[in-house]
Amino acid sequence: MSKSPLNLAKLIRSDMWFADGNIVLICNNVAFKVHQGQLERHSQIFEDLFTVPQPDDEELLEGCPWVELHDTPSDVLYLLRALYDGLYFEQPSSNDFPIIAAVLRLSSKYMIDHLRRRCLLRLRSDWPVTLEAWDTRERIATEDSGRYNPRDAYPHPLLVINLALELDIIDILPTAYYDLSRYGPRRIVSGTPLPPPLLFAPCTSPEPVDTPMDPEFLKLNYEELRVVFLGRESAQRHLAAFIERELASRPISKGCLNKHNDAGRVCRESFYYIMLNVLRAVGGISHGRDADPLYSFAQAVDMLTRTDFSDGEKLCGLKICALCKNELATSVECERKDVWNEIPRWFGIMRGGEEASEIEFSA
Repeated sequence: MSKSPLNLAKLIRSDMWFADGNIVLICNNVAFKVHQGQLERHSQIFEDLFTVPQPDDEELLEGCPWVELHDTPSDVLYLLRALYDGLYFEQPSSNDFPIIAAVLRLSSKYMIDHLRRRCLLRLRSDWPVTLEAWDTRERIATEDSGRYNPRDAYPHPLLVINLALELDIIDILPTAYYDLSRYGPRRIVSGTPLPPPLLFAPCTSPEPVDTPMDPEFLKLNYEELRVVFLGRESAQRHLAAFIERELASRPISKGCLNKHNDAGRVCRESFYYIMLNVLRAVGGISHGRDADPLYSFAQAVDMLTRTDFSDGEKLCGLKICALCKNELATSVECERKDVWNEIPRWFGIMRGGEEASEIEFSA
């Protein structure tokens, strides 16, 4: 943080401009008139900064000393709003991400612990480290009609990966990579638009507005694409192996209640029917979930209790016996836990059998 010559003619007042403020923060050409005590109360960095002696002939801005910050104006605006108004979110929304990213970035830089913890809590809720929390996340992203619409609730995973790598937040990377790998290859390569920066209008219209310019795109480099595609391939191989082992070649239970009726044909046909539906999902009929073994396994379990299948005359459920049903459900749930534990390794988060620092990834 240093000072350059002050050009008052080009300064734009932000909406964070208090008449009784006693310090002005300047970022590029945007000024924020706030309270020194408020900043010092929450940040040791600001407290130390304001104790640095200033020259007697220092130029003042509306009677206040000023400090130049080398941050983006939008990041500073979001941080100051969080300091003054709090950081509250009614429900998960992808629109929250620019705020969370900005506040987390600057609360880490200026050591504002309570805001940093709040942002990390939200990120780890959206990109969890436990399978149970992941299933809750996916339910939130599924509408009552059954339509899966994650981008309403959560930002594009590329944005999260970029932020996590920038700030070394390792524990949210596995789920972010997994989420990204569920896109088709073309969508993975094409990237995602970056959130538009804020354009600060003149003081006659102090509220910042979105810029009308075309958005910039965030894309993975070659090595990052390699990581995602290798992880995606590992997930698909895992699913294919499960289909072959637990569905295509699955024997009936030793105590199968239908084993004396054509060697358990009814239960074996149920396994086959479940296999066909899982393969359809893998083939892309289930839009947005065609490379998602966790979802495919959950669907396999759901089919055991569904009653909306048709036998050509009426709606019904699978005729699989209770013992075969329970054994398959147990196998599938164990497989989902195995997948969850494998995700970090698939995307290179775990190396040499050791977990990356700070990561806690458990079923």
